[in-house]
Amino acid sequence: MKLWGGRFTEQPNIKAWEFNASIGFDQRLAKQDIRASIAWAKALARANVLTDIEQQNICNSLTQIEEEFEKATFQIIASDEDIHTAVERRLFELIGSDAGKLHTGRSRNDQVSTDFRMWLMEQIQQIDQALEGVQKVMITRAEKDIGIIMPGYTHLQRAMPILISHWWLSHFWPLQRDRQRLFQLYQRTAYLPLGSAALAGTTIPVDRRMLSAELGFQQPAPNSIDAVSDRDFAVEFLFCSALIGIHMSKLSEAVILYTSREFNFFKLGDAFTTGSSLMPQKKNPDLFELVRGKSGTLLGYLTGLMATLKGLPSTYDKDLQEDKVPVFNAVDTLLALLPLVGDAVDGLKLKPEVMLAAIDPSMMATNLADYLVGKGIPFRQAHHLIGEVVLMANNRGVGLTELRTKDYQKISELFESDLYALLDPKISVERHNVFGGTSTQAVEHQIKHAKEEIISITYNNQETKGEKS
Repeated sequence: MKLWGGRFTEQPNIKAWEFNASIGFDQRLAKQDIRASIAWAKALARANVLTDIEQQNICNSLTQIEEEFEKATFQIIASDEDIHTAVERRLFELIGSDAGKLHTGRSRNDQVSTDFRMWLMEQIQQIDQALEGVQKVMITRAEKDIGIIMPGYTHLQRAMPILISHWWLSHFWPLQRDRQRLFQLYQRTAYLPLGSAALAGTTIPVDRRMLSAELGFQQPAPNSIDAVSDRDFAVEFLFCSALIGIHMSKLSEAVILYTSREFNFFKLGDAFTTGSSLMPQKKNPDLFELVRGKSGTLLGYLTGLMATLKGLPSTYDKDLQEDKVPVFNAVDTLLALLPLVGDAVDGLKLKPEVMLAAIDPSMMATNLADYLVGKGIPFRQAHHLIGEVVLMANNRGVGLTELRTKDYQKISELFESDLYALLDPKISVERHNVFGGTSTQAVEHQIKHAKEEIISITYNNQETKGEKS
């Protein structure tokens, strides 16, 4: 059975048919295709295209088909070109010629876009929950590890001491932005294409606003041409996925570095590592390395689909069949890796004494500049003077704490013996007591703020704005 063919006199080339068919991957849209078809049958009945009996027979049989998919008893056959063909073919098997009335007034063009949007809207919510799970791990770690000091880095060079709780939360906020982007994407995806038909809109007087509400959309798409050709939602989802992957890669790279013998700040749990087939002593951070690698794959899905779309004319072109596989793969990747990252991070063991020992007094040099600023020296001049202090210490092969007060006074007479307190990592951390800073008080406030922000997002299409529950 084909959904087309009356004007053709030859059978399709079998290899061309197999190349053209999408049933191998778009059967994932079965539930959405059936739900949309049930809603369409009801709309046709309201428009007096179907009788009540015809509509009930169609809807009951579609429900049976949905149960077959749920129980994995639905049989895909060689002639099923796509999921739409498969469902309609089975409907014919169940009720006969009345099944042919279901497709009145609609096209696979608006049908597939509707199914795809419905599916993605469901997956966005699943990914949002997975992101929330990782966020909760970051908050838990920040609370549990409060007070532990580590070196902070810029340019991968030791810069200033920070609380590791502050560092954990630095990976919380990117995920919050990811969740916000996904919610905004959900709102833009929730426009119903069904009723747009092939490109010009259906001739059947269906109530598209009622259809939209029944299927969980915000409203019907306002332009039928745009509705069947638009894949912005797929591209935007792949962008969101790629950015989530980048955020996970950044975290993974840090964990890989900090668990190396060279840093030795963290210890990986055995459950999330592997060994070497040759070297018995090895304990490899394969999970985090693979997450780092997956970020490149996610980026590839985005660039691939954008390249596919860039030269297309308006309405529907078969190129658009290439939209689903990268989105399906991105969803599968994120739903697999996010919980694993959360569990692996939760199981990391810290080595506070190693991190504290890695903090060199020179990392508090900015505190000394601020010390001079407090005595009236312009910052630029103070910065230069402390640079001279650091150079003196380097030339002598000693640290800033090993210089005597009179050594400092050779650089500036304003130095007094109280300067050494500023070279204490704990004091240094607590001096950064501003909103968003690394002091204990600021981080505790940040934890409270994070807990307020993490509240689950309500995906309610009837609301005009994304409110939190």
